[in-house]
Amino acid sequence: MKNWFMLTLVGKDRPAIVAKISSVLFQENCNLGEASMTRLGGNFTIMLMIQFDGPADILDHVLQPVCDSLKLRYHVDQIDGELHHHLEPNVQISVHGADKAGIVAEVTRVLAAAGLDILNLESDVAGTSENPLYIMNIEGVAEKGVEALNQALKSVDCGEDVEVHLSEIDILRG
Repeated sequence: MKNWFMLTLVGKDRPAIVAKISSVLFQENCNLGEASMTRLGGNFTIMLMIQFDGPADILDHVLQPVCDSLKLRYHVDQIDGELHHHLEPNVQISVHGADKAGIVAEVTRVLAAAGLDILNLESDVAGTSENPLYIMNIEGVAEKGVEALNQALKSVDCGEDVEVHLSEIDILRG
């Protein structure tokens, strides 16, 4: 029986990381599942589901040389591989304004209390070093309804120079 693992990689971004990692895994008869990859501040990170007919220590032995050559830190965890079990977001929250400590903590605290299951969260810092602008976009499922989130967002205290907006996402199924 094949096991599912989550491979997490982090390191300085450079060309061919995905090609080299996926080639090594293919050579070991691994099946790749869902993946999430991004580049943040010049750094590369990926979470990759891997199906492998062996234990984590063998997978670790296979990955060590390629990760060392690419100067990547990595971690392997055995997981339940729940493919084809996708949640669709029904709300999007956008936050933007003057960058200051605590924005993510305050917004996510209020949203969690109101029943938001966060599926995706992306943020960026724009503007200049003297006048930074924080931008955050959250997609999720309103477990207690959209109105509960709208009411909760009225209590967000990030200062008057930070705006928070909630939009419903129409989910089309066909």
